[in-house]
Amino acid sequence: MILEGRIWKFGADVDTDAIIPARYLNQSDPKELAKHAMEDERPEFIKDVKKGDILLADKNFGCGSSREHAPLALKAAGISCIIAKSFARIFFRNSFNLGLPLLESPEASEAIKDGDRVRVDLDTGEIFNLTQRKKFSATPIPAFMQALLKDGGLIPHLRNKRKKRG
Repeated sequence: MILEGRIWKFGADVDTDAIIPARYLNQSDPKELAKHAMEDERPEFIKDVKKGDILLADKNFGCGSSREHAPLALKAAGISCIIAKSFARIFFRNSFNLGLPLLESPEASEAIKDGDRVRVDLDTGEIFNLTQRKKFSATPIPAFMQALLKDGGLIPHLRNKRKKRG
């Protein structure tokens, strides 16, 4: 699967409260959550983000609480993929369960700049910065997790498996 979009760059240790502030957790509608994604970190984010854009961060992205609201808000806002040096483990799992792909690439995290355009190959882990004309590698997504992504997340994946069994 190939993705292409504008980079929104964030720093290290961006926690789930920064991704979706706790004051909005009384709702679970993805469209409503998306309206407040990254609101306190970059107020212009939700107004300017486009479907297919890619979020880039430093280390430990998604730390903090284990709420699924954080990856859900980013996906509903149009983010197609997140690249970072590393992710908080529960955020990592929640993202894949919701069908939001993540790639770990310290080199890409360091070199790619806010506003650059990148092309990502989820099958190979290749990240190509179209702006700088540079290529980076990420840890490829294992086949079983790619299947989750293609089905739209864990629940749709399990439904598809049940349908195939008959």
